[in-house]
Amino acid sequence: MSARPDKPPGSLHWRLVRNIIAMQAVGILLLLGLIIALLGFNELEDDAAVVEAARGAVFRDAAGALALRDTPALAALRAARPRLWFVVRDADGVMAVSGEVPPRFRGDFGAVLATTDRANLSWGLGDNSPTAALKRQKTDAGLVQILGGTGDAVSRARTVSLNIDARLEVEENAKGWRTWLKIAVAIAVLLVVSGVVPIVLVMGAATMVATPIVVRRALGGLRETAEHASLIDINRLAVRLPTSQVPREVAPLVQAVNRALERLDDGYDRRSRFMADAAHELRTPITILQTRLELLPPSPERTRLIEDVTRLALLAEQLLDLQRLDHIDVFTPLDLVALARHVVEDMAPIAIAAGYDLAFEPDEARVPVLGDQTSLEQALTNLVQNAIEHGGRKGVITVAVDSSGAVEVRDEGPGVPQDERARVFEPFYRLHPRSTGAGLGLNLVREIARRHLGRVSVTDTAIGGACFRIELHRHAEAAPAAAPAVAEPRMLK
Repeated sequence: MSARPDKPPGSLHWRLVRNIIAMQAVGILLLLGLIIALLGFNELEDDAAVVEAARGAVFRDAAGALALRDTPALAALRAARPRLWFVVRDADGVMAVSGEVPPRFRGDFGAVLATTDRANLSWGLGDNSPTAALKRQKTDAGLVQILGGTGDAVSRARTVSLNIDARLEVEENAKGWRTWLKIAVAIAVLLVVSGVVPIVLVMGAATMVATPIVVRRALGGLRETAEHASLIDINRLAVRLPTSQVPREVAPLVQAVNRALERLDDGYDRRSRFMADAAHELRTPITILQTRLELLPPSPERTRLIEDVTRLALLAEQLLDLQRLDHIDVFTPLDLVALARHVVEDMAPIAIAAGYDLAFEPDEARVPVLGDQTSLEQALTNLVQNAIEHGGRKGVITVAVDSSGAVEVRDEGPGVPQDERARVFEPFYRLHPRSTGAGLGLNLVREIARRHLGRVSVTDTAIGGACFRIELHRHAEAAPAAAPAVAEPRMLK
């Protein structure tokens, strides 16, 4: 059973939005819970508390009239609120009064108030008169109305009051945990709907807007780090990721990557030195073996052995050429036409001896490029040698230089099959298994082109042969002031 692939993480700022909103909601709920708990542990000395204290103080005397007695609860409340007052009225209109009743509440209750079960009485803006609470209660004197207050005035001048009034009806003297559970649930729902939800919506909207901005600014340094990371390749091993603009939380990861790059650099350097030393050490025994074979009497075995040793010597030289590429640090202005002409002149005897004509076709008399002359000559020589080996021993091998800074080597052989064109540049790959090549020539060409920030490709010619093209960059600063005349093609036979 195969393991399921890890699901890629989502966007960072959306994860932050979700987490922050959830934390805000939990924080608000905890704060409301704390407020409710604090309120539960502290008696609220307000108008409603006066009514409750008065209920326990009402009774009827021997004559059946309403009377008031001092109870511990009433005494404690009066000590805290010296201006406390209340009026008790039964169904017949008989009243009992305690304390100094404010002028607004003196006199008859009125038809409406006489039939009211409960009410909170207060005044509008700019009026700081005392407030009161009215409630119909069952007492020792029967069902009565109690109107009372603390007598304290609340200044409402220059203020705006927003009240959310919610009422929960509970059976008088309700008992049982189920009833109080319903009360608690109702209160919780009321608090969530009236307080938590609006606050979470407002804070959530602000978070959704602010979080992407904060994340974008906080992670801006990572973009620079990512751009530097894209520059790292086999030819730029010294590149390190910058940490100056990276967030502190991400810095250990970037530093660990830099340390890993250092270890890779050290390992690559050791491998390169080993390969260079091995190739260099092979040259001496190969040369000795080749000399000894040449001293043997002529025979078919001697000829085959000399070919094998020659191939081994070529392989050692190409390995050294690959290692030399690592030490190319400075490019100089070169004339690509002159460089190609020099290679053509050197390779002409070999091509002609193999049965080919060798043509040189520059578009201009001079094409300036930046590069390393030795490595570019090596790359072009390898392409001409490849054409000599695989061109069918007939026709013309053409070396052409165009004005864009590219050079082509074309032959009239069978060409390279479409499905093999990407693989011919791999190391030790041979299109024909019995080829006498070492399998590194075209790979060396590709590496040289890469070092020059160029590319090499292979296509078909008009008559079906192979066309290898190295594309470099023309160096405009090195071009002559006057446009040169186009050079005439030259054929070597």
